[in-house]
Amino acid sequence: MKYTTLPNTNIKVSKICLGSMTWGNQNTEAEGHLQLDYALDQGVNFIDTAELYPVPATAETSGRTSEIIGTWLKKIRK
Repeated sequence: MKYTTLPNTNIKVSKICLGSMTWGNQNTEAEGHLQLDYALDQGVNFIDTAELYPVPATAETSGRTSEIIGTWLKKIRK
């Protein structure tokens, strides 16, 4: 995996970013966890948590992406 340093910091992020905008709407929590596991195994450490790109936000799913990332982080404890 290739990484770049964020300007004016020492933070290195992967040049590939995992989009998570469909989790909780088009993808289940389990599928989101599998995608996160795979991305981490490949060296990805950059996750775009926006929920608004191809899928319009709804009251029913608003915040669901963040919840799914949170349950995954709790699961892996990293």
